[in-house]
Amino acid sequence: MADTLEFNEIYQEVKGSMNDGRLRLSRQSVIFKNSKTGKVDNIQASELAEGVWRRVALGHGLKLLTKNGHVYKYDGFRESEFDKLSEFFKTHYRLELAEKDLCVKGWNWGTVKFGGQLLSFDIGEQPVFEVPLSNVSQCTTGKNEVTLEFHQNDDAEVSLMEVRFYVPPTQEDGVDPVEAFAQNVLSKADVIQATGDAICIFRELQCLTPRGRYDIRIYPTFLHLHGKTFDYKIPYTTVLRLFFLPHKDQRQMFFVISLDPPIKQGQTRYHFLILLFSKDEDISLTLNMKEDEVEKRFEGRLTKNMSGSLYEMVSRVMKALVNRKITVPGNFLGHSGAQCITCSFKASSGLLYPLERGFIYVHKPPVHIRFDEISFVNFARGTTTTRSFDFEIETKQGTQYTFSSIEREEYGKLFDFVNAKKLNIKNRGLKEGMKQSYDEYADSDDDSHDAYLERMKEEGKIRENANDSSDDSGEETDESFNPGEEDDDVAEEFDSNASASSSSNEGDSDEKKKPAKKAKIVKERKPRKKQSESKKGKDPNAPKRPMSAYMLWLNASREKIKSDHPGISITDLSKKAGELWKGMSKEKKEEWDHKAEDAKRDYEKAMKEYSEGGKLESSKKEKSKKKKKKQEKPAKGKGDKKGTPVKSSSAKTSPKLLGENFKSKEFVSSDESSSGESKKEDSEEEEIASTPPSSAESASGSD
Repeated sequence: MADTLEFNEIYQEVKGSMNDGRLRLSRQSVIFKNSKTGKVDNIQASELAEGVWRRVALGHGLKLLTKNGHVYKYDGFRESEFDKLSEFFKTHYRLELAEKDLCVKGWNWGTVKFGGQLLSFDIGEQPVFEVPLSNVSQCTTGKNEVTLEFHQNDDAEVSLMEVRFYVPPTQEDGVDPVEAFAQNVLSKADVIQATGDAICIFRELQCLTPRGRYDIRIYPTFLHLHGKTFDYKIPYTTVLRLFFLPHKDQRQMFFVISLDPPIKQGQTRYHFLILLFSKDEDISLTLNMKEDEVEKRFEGRLTKNMSGSLYEMVSRVMKALVNRKITVPGNFLGHSGAQCITCSFKASSGLLYPLERGFIYVHKPPVHIRFDEISFVNFARGTTTTRSFDFEIETKQGTQYTFSSIEREEYGKLFDFVNAKKLNIKNRGLKEGMKQSYDEYADSDDDSHDAYLERMKEEGKIRENANDSSDDSGEETDESFNPGEEDDDVAEEFDSNASASSSSNEGDSDEKKKPAKKAKIVKERKPRKKQSESKKGKDPNAPKRPMSAYMLWLNASREKIKSDHPGISITDLSKKAGELWKGMSKEKKEEWDHKAEDAKRDYEKAMKEYSEGGKLESSKKEKSKKKKKKQEKPAKGKGDKKGTPVKSSSAKTSPKLLGENFKSKEFVSSDESSSGESKKEDSEEEEIASTPPSSAESASGSD
């Protein structure tokens, strides 16, 4: 015969709701652990008085009665398990496991029996139904009637609100059967009503959940929270756990009371009562009981007169009345030396406390997660920065909790704690040192795609095609719009008109030129038009820059996107193309990457040939074209837009083509006596090097 028996998926009724759990029978005790709340019922074998086996809705059930009147009912057994249980009870508990059937006649006239904390309605010798009196919240009487009201459980799909019993009058003098019935119920019921003075009162305590300041009145069977707007009465039987948590500032303390079922305020449910105390606040407390009563009831845990810190007094009284242990943080110490971690949960910031058997988060909303209900934990990178990380917890029921914005310094401490508790870590390989873990947090540029940049490139290309019929000019537009890439065309395009430094000192540094270039970008020029016109002055023989993988794909896919989305605008087309590219698989992208690499190699090869032999010849051809064009149509002043592109183009090519023969404006303008071919060259150099003249100079030149 085995020394222990274990049964999974056993159900226990808790205020109308069937909660599953695990039942374990040993020689010394019977232990049931609730899977939902983690609450443990421990019944010593020496306290067992009776065991009953019967058929119920969920298969077969086991009812245990103790010598002090408590009743425990567990359902979900199979019929074949009776023999095993019966033999175990005989061998280890010296009890006969009696078989009793429930009456299913459906009669409503019978006999009420009170046995311990159980009300049993019987017909003949068979019970019809049983009511645990601890579920009764109120008992009222009428002329020949007794009404029982019940505590409600939010987890119950169907709730029993009340039961009414008709009690016929009897001939016995001096005994009212209705009152006798009601007194039997009230003696064991969990009725929330003040039958006397409070044992003690704590005034104006700060409560975070529900928020406000409340007077807490301590009664023998329940706790009364009295506020300016709301009152709550909390039976001690609904208190699940007590927590004592030091604040991170070391000057305050949280006292957390876990409740099941929760207290209600309209549609809001409060599963936790959170009190906040200052460590510096002291109090002297006198219990409203006689000394012998205090000694008899609390067995030395409390005395009639006590003094000390307020939080110590409240916790000490609560522990004695509720008869539950107070949970405090374990050995965990964070980076700052505190026993908690600052983080955010949902929309609010709070504190996460790693405990010896779970995690608790305070305070909005409070969360308590036990280790045995955790499926796995996950360390994830922060959504906005690599200076923080997220800690994710997923329970076996599928609920996920994400605690975000945790400082990266806490990573090692928290990982070691979780690892020591043998929790399943989803990404265990991440702990290879903080540097490596946060390198993984950084985004990779390989697959990243800047949709805004590509849209700007596309818009620039379309504007280029609108202003210039040349097919070649559009191929280089995406390079011109690439932020951060050095290009002479874009830089020279925004030259200032009347800057002395730019016209007289061409050899000055870029630092001196840049402020002048940015001075009059929009007001006096049309940059977009001038940009396309300035490109006309490029050497047509120069190799064209290679397109990126994205642009190669876009040129090949543009018509298909237009056909799939008729009437799509230019902006939406670019945006749609960016989304398609971003969602493309890595294998498909590699095809276009190879094409871009081939184009880049061809460009580098052509550029090398061009720089060695073709550049000088093309520059001479360009120079002769400019001379011929100048003779046919003289350049005009600033007021004439047609003269502008010639000067813009010449200004672009002059630094590249003239080399050592380049002369400043002062030298050219002072050499007015030159003649012949040198005079023509000088006049061209003046046209190339100088900036557009002012309106006054233009007028005098035309005269």
